[in-house]
Amino acid sequence: MFKLTRTSTQMCTRNLRTTAGLFQRVPMSKFDPETDVRENFAMLQKNVDVVKSRLRRPLTLSEKIVYGHLDEPETAEIARGESYLRLRPDRVAMQDATAQMAMLQFVASGIPRVAVPSTIHCDHLIEAQLGGDADLKRAKDINSEVYNFLSTAGAKYGAGFWKPGSGIIHQIILENYAYPGIMLIGTDSHTVNGGGLGGVFVGVGGADAVDVMAGIPWELKCPKVIGVHITGEISAWTSPKDVILKVADILTVKGGTGAIVEYFGPGVHSLSCTGMGTICNMGAEIGATTSIFPYNERMARYLHATDRGEIAKIADNYKHLLASDEGAEYDQVIEINLSELKPLINGPFTPDLCTPVSEIGARAEQEGWPTEVKVGLIGSCTNSSYEDMTRSASIAKQAQSKGIKFKSLFTITPGSEQIRATIERDGIDQPLRDIGGLVLANACGPCIGQWDRQDIAKDEKNTIVTSYNRNFTGRNDANPNTHGFVASPEIATALALAGTLKFNPETDSLLDKDGNPFMLETPYGDELPTNGFDPGQDTYQAPPADSSSVRVDVDPNSNRLELLTPFPAWDGADYNDLQLLIKVKGKCTTDHISAAGPWLKFRGHLNNISNNFLITAVNSENGEMNSIKNVVSGDFAPVPATARDYKAAGIGWVVVGDENYGEGSSREHAALEPRHLGGKAIIVRSFARIHETNLKKQGMLPLTFADPADYDKVQPGDKISILGLTNFAPGVPLTCKLTHTDGSTEEFPLNHTFNENQIGWFKAGSALNKMAM
Repeated sequence: MFKLTRTSTQMCTRNLRTTAGLFQRVPMSKFDPETDVRENFAMLQKNVDVVKSRLRRPLTLSEKIVYGHLDEPETAEIARGESYLRLRPDRVAMQDATAQMAMLQFVASGIPRVAVPSTIHCDHLIEAQLGGDADLKRAKDINSEVYNFLSTAGAKYGAGFWKPGSGIIHQIILENYAYPGIMLIGTDSHTVNGGGLGGVFVGVGGADAVDVMAGIPWELKCPKVIGVHITGEISAWTSPKDVILKVADILTVKGGTGAIVEYFGPGVHSLSCTGMGTICNMGAEIGATTSIFPYNERMARYLHATDRGEIAKIADNYKHLLASDEGAEYDQVIEINLSELKPLINGPFTPDLCTPVSEIGARAEQEGWPTEVKVGLIGSCTNSSYEDMTRSASIAKQAQSKGIKFKSLFTITPGSEQIRATIERDGIDQPLRDIGGLVLANACGPCIGQWDRQDIAKDEKNTIVTSYNRNFTGRNDANPNTHGFVASPEIATALALAGTLKFNPETDSLLDKDGNPFMLETPYGDELPTNGFDPGQDTYQAPPADSSSVRVDVDPNSNRLELLTPFPAWDGADYNDLQLLIKVKGKCTTDHISAAGPWLKFRGHLNNISNNFLITAVNSENGEMNSIKNVVSGDFAPVPATARDYKAAGIGWVVVGDENYGEGSSREHAALEPRHLGGKAIIVRSFARIHETNLKKQGMLPLTFADPADYDKVQPGDKISILGLTNFAPGVPLTCKLTHTDGSTEEFPLNHTFNENQIGWFKAGSALNKMAM
């Protein structure tokens, strides 16, 4: 596989513009870069030909790329929404919070070196506090132990290492590794961002990444395909962000579950490549497996701008593979007319609650949401492109010329070192700074809760507007009373200037320094920098060809890193009289199951991070968070402490949950923690895709009520038996027996989606245990 990178030797011999585009071979590849991409396309073509000869029907774009990566295309069962596919992805990418557990699992596997090109990206552990340089320096000091582990583990096992300050994993991938037709899996739900460059990019848990890095076929349930037909042209204050905000409104947070969202139609050509990336990025918020756009001239333009013109030329020869066949059928089709689309804002507390910007002020007053905008935040992996920054800067320049500044606090997060260096060189950041903006480090920061927010009291009710992707309760600042709204960067910028949700930039006026009214002109921006990208500082560490002398140390006394101990295998019997730990009421995302923010520092230490298990989930018994009845002590106590008491007493337990349980991040800690604390099963009305798979990988039983109404039968204090495990088989429901505290019992069926291979994970105790057999 090719890789775009920079080394200090190259920096001495070439100018910054061309250095950004040097091709350097990944050590495990025997091909030169261009040949490797050509061979990948040749294999894709070969596999697609095999599949089309078998299915004898037109294929959608995503089907071509997914089926083109089948391990055995000649014999694989292919049925949308039903069969499981065994796939051979081209690359693996890991962000530092999830890479810790992924690499710890890889170390435990005993495999000497990764089998496919893999990279580690340091973007999650940098807390936003004072500003870019200061925050980065502090992060390097605080997280030195973790960074050293990831750096040496990457060097030892053959993975590239992007140092702290490099930027957000998804922007780095778009700039360096993404190309049309590729299949890449990443240990972050927003890996799907890469669909903006015409490939299949899927967020997974670390155990899935370990499979691929180990050279084992990766398993994915054959996705359905949702088509989004785009017509018209984007203009004025409307942006690509508004496309996905509208799609989220239509499909809701679970409408894309089990499906790939595929965009097509004439309107696609009015979207920039990075704009398409924005749309794909937030596909994670509708539960989609991934999202994808067909290859077009906007992607080719971006490839040339990022010094991958040779890849664009290769892709030009395979355009028939990089678009849907005529007559291809979708499971559902949505129509979006860009010419009729208006600026939107979604939230609070969920990314699918959609309101036109023109109506949000009135709705906020009606709903009792705070209308004052305390903070505006732009950037993140969703909206930090050069185009995004220039459009926001165009608004800042207008404010500057009128002598006014932001009424709200305002932060800017560059997506990568390349974006930071380029906007600094071109003076794009200065207007935003001049009117009160603060440029943060090239990292996730407030988007994932890494924000040392000081402007309000801890639980103060307030409103923020971001260009981020996710706005669950407490997501950005750990304050459950922060009303997070998601919009485009230009809308976030305009509302921060006005300081209120009651401002519509298309119709309302601001006051200049002399009190005279003026209206903001339509924001404008450059799709790509006229003078090319400036790569900035060299932040990449390639793995050595010979890693025999590299040592990976994990201090046994560390409170941040801990080597893994295998989970016990299934004992061969049904689960009888398990204790109900908690019946969760309402939304339960991976943020509720395993909070981020300050807990990120424990992502490499399973025992320590397990102290955040379900601490913000609502207990249906009392409507409170982190307060459940402990049947051992008889008292109400925190969830993690109660689970530990049950484990110490030899009591297995079950969690019962509601719809779309595990929505949100790919973090497998949400599956590792219940397993570590003695849990046996999670029974819910429905699961989010990644979380269900993560639970299976760790030897847990993710089960669903055959009748969702059976959720209501579960009562506090219940003992739960799961029967039928001795004959556990694909497609055969299990039986739940409830024993209530009064001694009465009732039974009902539980569904599951296990196949034979996954049942093997359960019996072995985990997928990793089965791999080691």
